[in-house]
Amino acid sequence: MHSGRVLGIDPGVSETGWAVLEGDPPRGVRLVASGCIRTSPRTPFPRRLREIHDLLSAVLSEHAPAEIAIEEMFFAKAAHTIRRTLQARGVALLAATRDGALLREYNPKQVKLSLTGSGSAPKAQMQKMVQSALGLASRLTPDDVADAAAIALCHLRAGRAGRMKVLDRLGGGGA
Repeated sequence: MHSGRVLGIDPGVSETGWAVLEGDPPRGVRLVASGCIRTSPRTPFPRRLREIHDLLSAVLSEHAPAEIAIEEMFFAKAAHTIRRTLQARGVALLAATRDGALLREYNPKQVKLSLTGSGSAPKAQMQKMVQSALGLASRLTPDDVADAAAIALCHLRAGRAGRMKVLDRLGGGGA
């Protein structure tokens, strides 16, 4: 595992965004790699979950992050969407905890507050802050990848102060 390397995950069934960042916010953070795991709605749902797990496991193996930050779920959508997204998040959590990396979760408001100073910042402002913080020539796309990078940046900024909800290594419980 690489010390100072964080994998941000924005879980979803159709698209799971991920971004690997490295560094220290005061000194600088760089984007190591990013991508989007896409599954087809024509594929049987259990197979889609397996694809998310397998591809996320490959990202974890290749980049060996010491810490993982994942979005906590917040919904204003239909129950059907909630259930499927939570299942995709569960698969992401399973993949993320297999190698014992520290796992933390952040809700969208915490991420927005960390990056912009406002818990209700619009998506365009968030994307601009991610682009600026990482020194990128253009915004990350699709949105799920930009969101994953924002989650990882939030984690790096939170540090180890324990201000956010923590899921301990492989166990249950939170702090």
